[in-house]
Amino acid sequence: MFPSINEQLDVIRSGAIEIIPEEELIKKLEKSIKTNKQLIIKLGCDPSKPDLHIGHAVVLGKLRQFQDLGHKAILIIGDFTAMIGDPSGKNKTRPPLTLDETRINGQTYLEQATKILREDNLEVRYNSEWLNKMNFNDVIGLAAKYTVAQMLERDDFSKRYGSGQPISLHELLYPLAQAMDSVVIDSDVELGGTDQKFNLIVGREIQKAYNKEPQCILTMPILEGTDGVEKMSKSLNNYIALTDPPKEMFGKTMSIPDDLIVRYFRYAARANEKEVIELEKGLKSGEIHPRNAKVQTAKRIIELYYNKEEADKAEEEFQKIFVNKDIPNEIDEKILSFDEPVQPLMDVLVSSGLMPSKKEAKRKIEEGGVYIDGERASDPFIKVDLSTKKLFKVGKKTFLYLKNNA
Repeated sequence: MFPSINEQLDVIRSGAIEIIPEEELIKKLEKSIKTNKQLIIKLGCDPSKPDLHIGHAVVLGKLRQFQDLGHKAILIIGDFTAMIGDPSGKNKTRPPLTLDETRINGQTYLEQATKILREDNLEVRYNSEWLNKMNFNDVIGLAAKYTVAQMLERDDFSKRYGSGQPISLHELLYPLAQAMDSVVIDSDVELGGTDQKFNLIVGREIQKAYNKEPQCILTMPILEGTDGVEKMSKSLNNYIALTDPPKEMFGKTMSIPDDLIVRYFRYAARANEKEVIELEKGLKSGEIHPRNAKVQTAKRIIELYYNKEEADKAEEEFQKIFVNKDIPNEIDEKILSFDEPVQPLMDVLVSSGLMPSKKEAKRKIEEGGVYIDGERASDPFIKVDLSTKKLFKVGKKTFLYLKNNA
């Protein structure tokens, strides 16, 4: 049923940052082969927002590898823990969510995660199933199994405590709550990003406190966003969502800094190590141009979530807009509702949603980044006649037809 120990370890180690402790994982794999029993591989996702992005896909891809090796994947949708809010990497308390909000988001997580995970070897659990049933006595009993000193070993908490930033008591309960997930499902291995290491270790310790065999931990790298600075995040608008249309996936990938190409090729496009080494060598020697490497990466990413045809179309569309300076084949149209069809350009840009404010609109026009029917608009105070449909272009890739209904 299972590949050999060495074959499994080659797959499991690939791309991983840490396996804690690896010798225990080897013993678990040996026992799994001997008893012909699957290991339980856990991944928890808190649905604090409705969309998954390719940063999440790094660890989801590792979970898929465990499935392909014959093990059972359990995806924990943290609809209860999302109400608390994971304090990992946060310098302030997160705003609370309701259980209804987390469940709505959780449903979209499931739909998106199965773009990567196999459904035939997957179990999905919502942790409100057990956490919602715990009474105050249960919570006190759980809290008694971990000390304040242990909790303050967490870098996030120690920094906030040292700088006088408030830490709410419910945040201290978060690692314990998610640890109960591991206890309930008898997790053998838990996966997470490197920022989740503390939480995963707490899960291991709480399993021991409940006389369970402790899970092993595998951490994966955190993928930087398209800005190349911060980790990928919707709140920072530097993400590529799993549900982005192919042309958006392509354009966003082409915008990444050159020094991120290899990481995106390895983790986002899921290239094998031989391909990664070849790309790295080619970029270093100059045989491969960074732009061509980005094209290859972008197409591989699109093929993962769509197909080769969509990847080819996205490349063709990008070529037309950015290389040949053509306009795309399909452009959205918006009808505005001013009382009069002739309006100041800045008002049009803001009302249409092309710019967030008049100040930003003025700046963009003065930079030469606004075109109307192919002509650059140089005066922020001109008026535009929208009695007939006009094509607006803002920046390098935003196109929109506008017309007034008056």
